[in-house]
Amino acid sequence: MTTPVAQPDAVPGPPEPPARSRRAWVLRGITAAGLLLSADIHLVLYLEGYRDIEVVGPLFLLNAVAGFALGLLVLTWGSWLPLLGAVGFGALTLAAFYLSTTVGFFGVNETVGGTQQVLAAVSEWVAVIAGLAALARERVLRRPVAA
Repeated sequence: MTTPVAQPDAVPGPPEPPARSRRAWVLRGITAAGLLLSADIHLVLYLEGYRDIEVVGPLFLLNAVAGFALGLLVLTWGSWLPLLGAVGFGALTLAAFYLSTTVGFFGVNETVGGTQQVLAAVSEWVAVIAGLAALARERVLRRPVAA
């Protein structure tokens, strides 16, 4: 017969964050997919010749690295910060693209119509919309429940 061992009083710590719902994880996954596709397209375009364009070439490489990093952070770090970064990334990349198709962007005048351009624009819209939806969903989950 064993005697129960007395457990020391647990020291109260910060409350546990609420578990993410399946919908929140799906939204994070869609956001990451948009980021990663955009990053991949920018890397391919950089390697296919955009690297030779002054100013815009290095920006394409920076966009690829940032997109890959944010895509991974959205999936691995539970904070709201990567989601906010995803929304900003998508919005700023879209703004640069639309500037390049209208008035020009650092001397580059792009056209809308190539497969890569359309895929990149769609992936960036996906990152913005899914990122905003994920932020909203996770905010709802963080709200304290009234007793």
